[in-house]
Amino acid sequence: METAPKKQFPKLEPNRYNVGFLIMDGVYNTELTAPFDIFQHTIFRENIKAMNVFTVANTDAPVRTFEGMRILPDFNYLKDEMPKIDILVVPSAEHHLDTDLEDEKMIAFVQKVDKEATFITSHCDGAFVLAKAGLLDNVASTTFPSDILKMREMFPKLDIRDNTLFVHDGKYITSAGGAKSFEAALYLCEHLYGKKIAESLAGGLVIDWTLDGYPHTIVE
Repeated sequence: METAPKKQFPKLEPNRYNVGFLIMDGVYNTELTAPFDIFQHTIFRENIKAMNVFTVANTDAPVRTFEGMRILPDFNYLKDEMPKIDILVVPSAEHHLDTDLEDEKMIAFVQKVDKEATFITSHCDGAFVLAKAGLLDNVASTTFPSDILKMREMFPKLDIRDNTLFVHDGKYITSAGGAKSFEAALYLCEHLYGKKIAESLAGGLVIDWTLDGYPHTIVE
């Protein structure tokens, strides 16, 4: 009888930010891969505290994205020994407006990470997960433009902004998602590393990056 192969965990280099991407069936490609690409490229920049990027899920089985890509999660947050997550990224997923919000273990995981994380970020409807976890109770936020009314209906006490592509309030950054997930990730890099590094990361992915004239909200 064959034994199952031992699970291979990613090597997390010391003195870097640990960036965990919360994935599940139905996760949308862009909201996952856009910030993943931006943050992974930090390892090619000198004299900065770069980022270890990895995925976390509630399973060891492959996760199938909404578009059909299959991704093998790096960590199973239900049973693996988890590294400390400095930055949590919650991409949007197909059921973030309904059944995913009923996943009590997933919500509890987000709440646990929040206690120690430096930043919590979401893209598109990932904001619904943060709202359900109670993380947005005292901060401004945003989500996918056509879901803002829905989010206001579900969470009427929250300060949900429209006509903006990302909102940064304290340790929380929420974005409209889609291709604008790139810009929200670049903004966090500019916040951490400065404008020149952010422009360099953008250039590596052929993105024109500037905050000038870009609809965004920073709550001081």
